[in-house]
Amino acid sequence: MQHAPKKNSGETGVKLIEMHRRMKVQYGDACLSLQQVYGWTGKFMNCISSVTDCPRPGQAHRVVTPEGIAAVEAIVKENRRVSANEIAAHLDISHGSAHRIVRDVTQFIYIFKGFI
Repeated sequence: MQHAPKKNSGETGVKLIEMHRRMKVQYGDACLSLQQVYGWTGKFMNCISSVTDCPRPGQAHRVVTPEGIAAVEAIVKENRRVSANEIAAHLDISHGSAHRIVRDVTQFIYIFKGFI
């Protein structure tokens, strides 16, 4: 359960609305909104010190690995007429990942049902 941040910012005793006003003077249009000031203050008051996004369950993971790249290269070198769908099915990865590996990583060029 999250608690709403207090109206002042802890040790300094500065009210959040005043803090936002000062930030507005300093940063102008690039300033956080008042709601964002309340949100960040609440996070920092709850001892959250990192502003990076922490990994969450269900967050996508990368399929483009060195092993996957090597497997795609081996498949294409064995059969230059293989499709991205066939590569994806063989390696149990998505069509988009297979296509990305072929196009961006291995830099094979797909021409008329075959790679060169």
